[in-house]
Amino acid sequence: MAAANSVLRRALLYVPGSSQKMLDKSRGLSVDCIAYDLEDSVTASKKPEARTNIRRFLQTRSAGVRENAVRINAVDSGLALDDLTAVLKTPGLDTIIVSKANSPSDLIFVTDVIRHTLPERHTKDPSKATAPPINILALVESARAVTDITSICRSSPYLSGLIFAAEDFALDLSLTRTPSLLEFLFARSAIATACRAYNLPSTIDLVCTSYRGVEGQQRLKEECIGGKGLGFNGKQCIHPGQVEVIQDAFAPSVEELQWAVRITTADQKAEQRGRGAWTLDSQMIDAPVVGKARSIVRKAEACGLEVASVKEKWKDQEPE
Repeated sequence: MAAANSVLRRALLYVPGSSQKMLDKSRGLSVDCIAYDLEDSVTASKKPEARTNIRRFLQTRSAGVRENAVRINAVDSGLALDDLTAVLKTPGLDTIIVSKANSPSDLIFVTDVIRHTLPERHTKDPSKATAPPINILALVESARAVTDITSICRSSPYLSGLIFAAEDFALDLSLTRTPSLLEFLFARSAIATACRAYNLPSTIDLVCTSYRGVEGQQRLKEECIGGKGLGFNGKQCIHPGQVEVIQDAFAPSVEELQWAVRITTADQKAEQRGRGAWTLDSQMIDAPVVGKARSIVRKAEACGLEVASVKEKWKDQEPE
């Protein structure tokens, strides 16, 4: 599995595969991950057309999109195999998102189809692969999935993260979504913790249904901050207008980056002097703090932030 900080999925934007207009518009977006959808946003009668649209669309890549994903229908819907057959061989595909992943068997099925369809990319010896393997992201949408989360995390070597689907989870448990999101706290914490425990790179939070106007943008920012505080490193979005807010929120802030650079710079000097623990701004700094700082610097570099200039500014930082 990939290291937990090696994949950048701050914003995951859904685009319905049945809308050629929206597919074309997505070409001009700058976003970490787009999920071209074959599930909820596509009616039953439009699913064959959506498969064809996505298969044609993913013959080429969009310059501003880091990752092309396709959300397939649930395995128990009877539609997943047709979805996979349609899109797996498209050259622009990076990731399959499995809807309603209620048990390990759902991901085992998808993994077996991927291996059978693209054996040259999923060899036992990665050095002989013709291209990187197709990643899998699993949507956690039910009480059953949450209670079996550890088994789901171990079910496929290509599993790259979990996504929390709040609306379906609320339906399953007969919950009413509130602005506080406290009704989802247990499930969200379980998902974020499981991803960290099993070294899955991505833990992607619920959709914010508000995005229009000042109030909608503020609500979106608040949800991002709350999700980040629980351990999520990305968020689903349903409108291009949400992307910039989400990607800014899940990137290190200026203050976080400056703190991290000061820590890592001073730690190099402390190590040269044989000091395992030291202080900065009257706060003790030890190995876990340094590890967090290094992680922030790597994340900032992946996000394209001006890390070099910050390092230059704090190059003379000394441990206290």
